[in-house]
Amino acid sequence: MKIATAAYPMDFLETWSAYEDKLSAWVAEAAGQGAQLLVFPEYGAMELVTLAGRDTAGDLERSLHAVSERVPEADALHARLAARHGVHILAASAPVCDAALGARPVNRARLFAPGGGAPGVQDKQIMTRFEAEEWGVAPGGPLRLFDTALGRIGVLICYDSEFPLLARSLIEAGADLILVPSCTEAMTGYSRVRIGAMARALEGQCVTVMASTVGDADWSPAVDTNTGRGGVFGPPDTGFPDTGVIAEGQMNVPGWTYAEVDLAGLTRLRTDGTVLNLRDWGAQESRRRSVETQRLG
Repeated sequence: MKIATAAYPMDFLETWSAYEDKLSAWVAEAAGQGAQLLVFPEYGAMELVTLAGRDTAGDLERSLHAVSERVPEADALHARLAARHGVHILAASAPVCDAALGARPVNRARLFAPGGGAPGVQDKQIMTRFEAEEWGVAPGGPLRLFDTALGRIGVLICYDSEFPLLARSLIEAGADLILVPSCTEAMTGYSRVRIGAMARALEGQCVTVMASTVGDADWSPAVDTNTGRGGVFGPPDTGFPDTGVIAEGQMNVPGWTYAEVDLAGLTRLRTDGTVLNLRDWGAQESRRRSVETQRLG
């Protein structure tokens, strides 16, 4: 399949039509290049807060609720675009108020299929310090595996990609692709998520797809500075690049990064690769139970 992953700048929007025109253009461009799966980044939906004005956008608490109120409308737009262009779209994640999960908003990504129906929903599992201590965003619902016409897809939102047991749960459930929508302020944060995504591809002998927010959004104290690029990673083994990097965009340059991915190659690697990380994962258990301390010198 062909994948398009975004380096996405957030804009100050004067009208809903401006957002609709922007998103429609982004989707049309990727679909026009033959992409079948489009991946937008974490918190890219924060630009929706600008529709409520600069004062609301600049208030951490009010911004959460203002974006959440716009998510149903944004989801309807994503569903129309997925159907119109015959593509799967991982929408940029958004803070969502879900009473079934508690009083605080969760960080939610939604996966739309071209055939319509309800989107797949994945909430972030582990909060960063900013989300937990300053913004009050809470962990949401469980990990989910999405069985699609393109393959079996999991989503690890940004910080979640840095925790191997989360990815392992998705891999054991059958994931071939793990999408990693990300929003990072500095190169350090971008590097952590990129390293996490690459490590998860190595361990699970799978493909990971990282999308990033880029550029400045001085109207928001939450997403004011953004560093990143799109990237698609695989296991550095037969049939995949020696570096594990299938494709990467230019740092902090808005636009799509495209990659052709052969999921059949993963099946071959998992049974007859140079190494068998997926198969050998369980070997760690018997080896890690005790650590002997030896004093030297």
